[in-house]
Amino acid sequence: MTTEQIRGYYKVDDQVITGGQPTEGQLRSAAEDGVQVVINLATFDPNSSLSDEGGLVRSLGLEYYPIPVAWDRPTEADFVKFANVLSEIGSKKVLIHCAANYRVTAFYSLYAMQHLGWSEAQADALRAVIWRKPYPIWEDFIRQMKQAIGHDEGTHEQLP
Repeated sequence: MTTEQIRGYYKVDDQVITGGQPTEGQLRSAAEDGVQVVINLATFDPNSSLSDEGGLVRSLGLEYYPIPVAWDRPTEADFVKFANVLSEIGSKKVLIHCAANYRVTAFYSLYAMQHLGWSEAQADALRAVIWRKPYPIWEDFIRQMKQAIGHDEGTHEQLP
């Protein structure tokens, strides 16, 4: 198993990898590849989640941050927790995952607009790699969060 085999794998840059639910072997591979932090945005699902992902990740010497985001109810509070964790970990290499990389690309694209100077076009392009169809709850959430973080749709510039 390799890190690149994670469902929905996407390497944003040398520091950030996103994906869906990794297997135990893929997490071990990620650790061997230099990942230092795992952020999990998925809620626990007995059919697809690892039974003790946090224990496994910590046993590999990595930091683990579970931020369970309900698929049908993403919240600004979830995003704030996520942004705080990314700010705390600094330049450590991170694997951010959920079930299929939808929640992750939504949250990371918003974070990148707010903290890394990404344009809406860059953020939309990241989501387009994974998202094959619109999900109304998520489209509404992304639109609301863009406004909350100071991006006015269509202008592609930060508001004061």
